Formats: sequence, C-alpha cells, structure tokens
Amino acid sequence: MASVSDRNPQHHTQNMKRRLSETVTHLREDIGKVDDPQLKAMFETSAEVLGGLIKAFEDYERKNEAAWRK
Repeated sequence: MASVSDRNPQHHTQNMKRRLSETVTHLREDIGKVDDPQLKAMFETSAEVLGGLIKAFEDYERKNEAAWRK
C-alpha cells in the first residue's frame, strides 16, 4: 500500500523539480566542457525546456494556472 507521502502530489512535484533542476545544472555545466557549437546549443535549449517544466510543476503546486484549479 502507498504511504501518505506517496499519495501527496506535492511530494512528487518537489521530487521532479529537484531532479529536473539537477539535470539543468548538469547541462549548463557541460556547455563549457564541449567545443561543438551545435551541441552547446542543444544543451542550452534542453536546459530552457526543462526550466519550463520546472515552472509548470511550480504553477501546479501554487494552482497559478486555470488548468490546475478545480
């Protein structure tokens, strides 16, 4: 049976935000480690997209968007 925290949506959104943030940090650090301009652009674009997902999770938690309100 699922624990109380497993049933708490905020537990999951915070976990996903943390994981996505770690990936964003990793991508941005790796931009300085590669020479290929296209790969640098791919890393930066990926970081921006993941940043948008982090914001979406935050909006869900705060019920900022109409889609997240009941």
